Formats: sequence, C-alpha cells, structure tokens
Amino acid sequence: MRSEQDDCTGCSLTGTLRQMPTCREITELVTDFLEGRMGFADRLRFRMHVGMCMHCRGYLRQMRATVATLGRLPDEPLPDAIHNELVVRFRNWSRT
Repeated sequence: MRSEQDDCTGCSLTGTLRQMPTCREITELVTDFLEGRMGFADRLRFRMHVGMCMHCRGYLRQMRATVATLGRLPDEPLPDAIHNELVVRFRNWSRT
C-alpha cells in the first residue's frame, strides 16, 4: 500500500484514485507506454493520470519529442579511438 508521501506532489491527484500511478511512477513507466509494452488496464491508468496532470503531460510530450528527434539522427559508426576510450573509462569506473 502506498503512503501519502508516495502520492503526487505536483498535481491535484493526491489521495484520489488509489489505483492510479503517481507522478514518480509515470516517469518510470513512460518508456513502456511509448513502446507499447503496457497491458490495457495499466495503459488506461497511465492515460487517466496524464490526462489530469499537466506536469506529467508535459513530461510525456518532452519524451515524445526526444524520441522523435533522436530517431532522425543518422546512424554513424563510433570511431575506434572513442570506442577504446569509452571501454577504458567503463572498466575504470567502478574503481573510482
């Protein structure tokens, strides 16, 4: 069961419709929503929340714009020097 602290702080949904996701949960679920990986009931709850919360509507619009923009970028191979540098940095990352 969620506590009052888990409910939305930026919208008017606090304490209502307990089955609805919180704003925080919306941010975690947005990728699944955009990729069509949600069941009907979850998709409905997601849409209901977004329909009533202007902050989450804005976040969803921002994510859709990001996906659209990145989808237009050309596929370019990563230069070997950059690839090798990234490999070194990732290997050393856990040591710092």
